[in-house]
Amino acid sequence: MQNPLLNRLGIEHPVIQAPLGGGPSTPELVATVSNAGGLGSLGAAYLTPDQITESIRQIKSLTNKPFNVNLFAGGYEAKPYDPKPMLAVLAEIHEALALPAPTLPALPADPFPAQLEAVLAADPPIFSFTFAIPNPDAMAKLKARHITIIGTATTVEEARLLVDAGVDAILAQGAEAGAHRGTFAGPFESAMIPILQLTPSIRNAVSVPVIASGGIMDGRDISEALRVGASAAALGTAFLTCPESGASEAYKGAILAAGKDTTVITRAFSGRPARGLTNAFITKMAGKENMILPYPLQNILTRSMRIAAASCGNSGFLSLWAGTGVARARALPAADLVKRLVEEWPAKKVG
Repeated sequence: MQNPLLNRLGIEHPVIQAPLGGGPSTPELVATVSNAGGLGSLGAAYLTPDQITESIRQIKSLTNKPFNVNLFAGGYEAKPYDPKPMLAVLAEIHEALALPAPTLPALPADPFPAQLEAVLAADPPIFSFTFAIPNPDAMAKLKARHITIIGTATTVEEARLLVDAGVDAILAQGAEAGAHRGTFAGPFESAMIPILQLTPSIRNAVSVPVIASGGIMDGRDISEALRVGASAAALGTAFLTCPESGASEAYKGAILAAGKDTTVITRAFSGRPARGLTNAFITKMAGKENMILPYPLQNILTRSMRIAAASCGNSGFLSLWAGTGVARARALPAADLVKRLVEEWPAKKVG
């Protein structure tokens, strides 16, 4: 099938592998999805500029097809906090994991400007972002290189702001989506809109194509998204369990073991609302939300715990980001998953 967005992106199928920041979106996963006719995406938000350069070099060595690079465009929170209660909670967990006592990290500079320069130098065909809108200078630099720009919206208002800023397409993030909420123009609670409602609302409000994201796991889900006005669908959880994914075995195992949707929205791991499988750490922080530090301090503070938990296979202290369709995850090679998705949707034409 073809539509204007697929033509613009240079892909065969309306299947986009979501960025999956933090390690799962390896160059192998990105390239394999792109080689299969979809759009692979590198989640580069936690990478240094040098790592971004190297990852894009690896992707280009594995595919000559288009791919996407994604960054967090800000999102830092400025609010007062007392770190002592959170440090006390983590001290117990660190001791159980044989880690040194936690210490309060310094607030780092926003990495986005330097990361974007690395992206611009590497010149990928497609760039996407979430958490905010890059400044006009950054947008102008992307456009000067003829890079297709995709921005994340969780409301119609955000979609309009993104179009005004010059994006070429909107990624509509429905309430069902796993990982961090991309809300930037209001409280996230007011932006928890189901994807089959959000997609047509945005499509009717803006002139650029819309990509649906949130709880999409199979071909029928893709067909439904296309039916309500999406030009393509982005799937994250569905690709996490592919062998090419860099997710830890404990993370993959927790997803594949999920017999039903046990996801919740939590700020426990990063300080920013995100959807994931409930586990020991989320339960431990229930009722203690006032202890959680603002993003990105909480994210940095819990990193040692998450790394140690992954290395020892303890999913209780991992951020198990997943969407509401998690119980339908499949452990298929990425190319096979793209093929299966294409075979599954009943209607392959967009009106």
